[in-house]
Amino acid sequence: MAKEFIMGNEAIALGAMAAGVKVVAGYPGTPSTEVLETIAKRNDGSIYVEWSVNEKAGLEVAAGAAYAGARSLVTMKQVGLNVASDPLMCLEYIGIKGGMVVMVADDPGPISSQTEQDTRTQAFFSKLPLFDPSTVQEAYEMMIEAFDFSEKYGTPVFFRSTTRVCHGYASIDVKEPSEYHKYEVEGFVKDSSKWVIFPRLSLQNHKKIVERNIQLSDIFSEYERNFIISENDKNCRKGIATHSISYCYAMENLDESNMLRTFRVATPHPFPEKKALEFLEGLDEVLCIEELDPVIEKELIFICGKYNLKTKILGKMSGNIKVAGENTVESVGEAINVFLGKESEKATENDAPALPVRPPVLCAGCPHRASFYAVKEAMKGKKTLYCGDIGCYTLGNAKPLDMVDTCLCMGAGINIAQGIGHLEPDTSCFAFVGDSTFFASGITGVINAFYNQSNMTLIVLDNSTTAMTGHQPHPGTGKTMMGEIVSKVSIENVLRAIGLETVVTVDPLKLGEAISTVKEVSSKSGVKAIIFKSPCVAIIKPTGKNIIDSEKCTNCKSCIKKLGCPAIVLKDGKVAIDETLCTGCGICGEVCPFGAIGGGEGNE
Repeated sequence: MAKEFIMGNEAIALGAMAAGVKVVAGYPGTPSTEVLETIAKRNDGSIYVEWSVNEKAGLEVAAGAAYAGARSLVTMKQVGLNVASDPLMCLEYIGIKGGMVVMVADDPGPISSQTEQDTRTQAFFSKLPLFDPSTVQEAYEMMIEAFDFSEKYGTPVFFRSTTRVCHGYASIDVKEPSEYHKYEVEGFVKDSSKWVIFPRLSLQNHKKIVERNIQLSDIFSEYERNFIISENDKNCRKGIATHSISYCYAMENLDESNMLRTFRVATPHPFPEKKALEFLEGLDEVLCIEELDPVIEKELIFICGKYNLKTKILGKMSGNIKVAGENTVESVGEAINVFLGKESEKATENDAPALPVRPPVLCAGCPHRASFYAVKEAMKGKKTLYCGDIGCYTLGNAKPLDMVDTCLCMGAGINIAQGIGHLEPDTSCFAFVGDSTFFASGITGVINAFYNQSNMTLIVLDNSTTAMTGHQPHPGTGKTMMGEIVSKVSIENVLRAIGLETVVTVDPLKLGEAISTVKEVSSKSGVKAIIFKSPCVAIIKPTGKNIIDSEKCTNCKSCIKKLGCPAIVLKDGKVAIDETLCTGCGICGEVCPFGAIGGGEGNE
């Protein structure tokens, strides 16, 4: 064993490697991204690793490997599970041969997601076992156990982590590479009665799954990570049921003076019923502390009803725990104090002030700012609709750009623009999509638009990377996660192959050309596309800086009001450029009505 100080996602990755994972696939999404990246970084060549075009593809790749007897891992965030749910729901009915773990990172808050959905609820829906670690060390150990369990019972399993476990750091014990699980991959054995899903097979396997999960409830009741901490005062009639990081928060608020009987649930599905009965014995009240859905609360209420127990179960549904957002040490402590009938501790004068609100903003020099501005200027005075998408460019909704009218999920903007356009033919409909998202979920929307004769303009914001999640490669970058240099998939060629006749590529930083292109292309009927191609400012090394000519500047603030670039600031009441942020993109100089901003030459 060795000692390492690592992030939770790194621990999860090392756990998978220690378990003998052979194939790893996924789609980047905070807070899950570092799992796959860590495996790729530490890979000695014995593990196949890929960023798939989306989560559905990633899960199917992992399933194929598991069919052949290899241990496989697929990674995603909670909204990515929606994309992967189609094959996942079917895969449970088929089963697997090699261990297969579906690692899903939930995002309470949400900090960087559209939703706060709880993968524990998805586990109930899909009938899959789920492992729910509380600490970085446990995340490492439970990943190994999850693979063993998956292989033993022939089922994919969920491994659910959350932001605070994913991104927390700890010094943990890990196995040396020489200690990793070794095995021979048998290979795929043809058997259509097992691997080909038919209604009759599904019916038979559905019954087996239900029976298996009943048995797993008993097995999980003996699982050492589902444990009970007994209170010091044997006369105490109150208890706490909790899980994941909320367990750690509860422990920080409990000590010898107020220790309650505590039930830590590590496998919420199938729920460890016998262990729960042991916990509930003799208790009058239980407070369920959990994120995000009332999963434990509902299960304990059901068990109390099933066994005619009088224990009162409190939690989210009773209003004792907040129904949305992350739990914190403070919020959990306050809930415990109320539960115990104590007064909440008030903030003192020495408490740190609240952090200032810092809304996210497009980076200085981001080409998306120029793209949005070009479209806005070209369509000025016309009835328009701007459908956005998931990525850095979602930030185009902020003032002063205000260029995102809708945003739902990856790829949805293309179809939403069609739906509104069919009802409002007098509206010029635009749909913005990033290059990575185009490959992940945008192509089908364009095909739908072309086939159904929509009238819309597709704007592909191609910055040559998957920027928001950490600059991962995608099919348009010409590089795989295994480090191979491959042929790039041309977005322009894909669009022309679909049937689009008007496909124009332009550099948004050449603002005049970009504006005239939008005017020309948007005036045409049918489905047409503009590819705004300019690399993300974070992956290039700009060398120029813009400067303000104080003699020409009238302090009209047009540059600030039109662009909202964080590098343009007010200093002593006058417009100034923050040289530490400026990249010299030159867009501010083009929007200045007095030609007071120049420089920026020398960018590479």
